[in-house]
Amino acid sequence: MLVIGLMSGTSADGVDAALVDWPDGSEVHPYTLLAFREFPFGVEVQERVHALAAGRLPAPEVLREYASLDVLLAERFAEAAADVAADAQVSLDAVRLIASHGQTVAHHPELKATLQIGDPSLIAERTGCTVVADFRPRDLAAGGEGAPLAPFFHLAALADPSENRIALNLGGIANLTWLPAGDPDAVIAFDVGPANTLVDGVVQLLSDGEERMDRDGRRALRGRSDRVLLARLMEDEYLGRPAPKSTGRERYGRAEAEKLVAEWRRGRRDPDDLLATLVVFTAESVALACRNLLPGSPQVDRVLVGGGGARNPATLAALVRAMPRSAIQRFDQAGVPADAAEAMAFSLMGRNALLGIPNHLPQCTGAGRSAVLGEFVPGRSGRI
Repeated sequence: MLVIGLMSGTSADGVDAALVDWPDGSEVHPYTLLAFREFPFGVEVQERVHALAAGRLPAPEVLREYASLDVLLAERFAEAAADVAADAQVSLDAVRLIASHGQTVAHHPELKATLQIGDPSLIAERTGCTVVADFRPRDLAAGGEGAPLAPFFHLAALADPSENRIALNLGGIANLTWLPAGDPDAVIAFDVGPANTLVDGVVQLLSDGEERMDRDGRRALRGRSDRVLLARLMEDEYLGRPAPKSTGRERYGRAEAEKLVAEWRRGRRDPDDLLATLVVFTAESVALACRNLLPGSPQVDRVLVGGGGARNPATLAALVRAMPRSAIQRFDQAGVPADAAEAMAFSLMGRNALLGIPNHLPQCTGAGRSAVLGEFVPGRSGRI
């Protein structure tokens, strides 16, 4: 079954598209990744998404901007789906389903509320394909946090019966999935804390928008971690909350980056030291979560890293220092391309939704029962 997965994360820098050929039944293996591509949004669109998510717009403009971005992003998602199919030399007519995560602009599990934009009706109209979207609200309705959802894929693709593994996604937010050896019922997952949201925000502020990220971790590698700031960051009450839990840009976004940069500038300290500290903060937060939030504080044999942070040597080096007893590797070394993993996850979730098979792990999100997440928009045929 050919299913395209579309994913845009908290960084809002673009959409990832993966075309995967899955078995037609409930089995996951064997599957084939036929094509994967990243489609950048551009700085203007990224800043518009961040401004909307941060509540930085005058009240009369909020709904107009929400509606405008809902359409604009859907157009980009539809283009990404068409292009990734073309890369695989597959006609869209042969694609059974498009599964779109959309772009999160608000996530408030304490209110049982979440908002993802990128209108699935427009995607269906442009591509002619049936589209499934809005995965998170059903999990919230079932009593969950609406996140994290990728552990469903991590268990299927990255677990190993002979060793204890962590699947660590370092996107805007760091989230981990505990994959104990040979015990799928004991899998848990949660958002650890910030990964790229604060680093990217600080870089943009320090460079007056000329840089969007610390490419290849060059600035963080030049800097030295500040022990005083690191100790204060590690006191964040979110880090100690028990799982299940989730967080996002509303907690670790632009406003927090602005506070950190303002404080750093008052002290006239080397800005690269601030970036080095934030990278270490992410790594130490992961290590703390493994010590304190996993059942029985078990030995973690291997940490498999995906997301944008997997391309950052400074982050990987910090993880090696923070977790010296664990092998630190990218997803690729376990057979899953790190850059494609999240789009592949939603492709699998879409496949299961079409088959009426549960597509999340309620023990990871806190939902009261297994459910089939997602809402369908029929394609050109009119049939789901």
